[in-house]
Amino acid sequence: MAFFKSLWTDQSGAAAAEYALILAIVGTGIAVAAYALGGEIKNSINTAANCVKNAQSGTC
Repeated sequence: MAFFKSLWTDQSGAAAAEYALILAIVGTGIAVAAYALGGEIKNSINTAANCVKNAQSGTC
């Protein structure tokens, strides 16, 4: 029983686990945002590319 009590009160490694959890949550948020906004980002980049390509004609 003392072994389980010592495991319960042991705090070593807790900070690393918390940082790993935070990084996983932030990474998931970035991935979801990139997936959700992917089409809009693609359209914006294509519009900018077309403006650069057609800069001399003045149509942008």
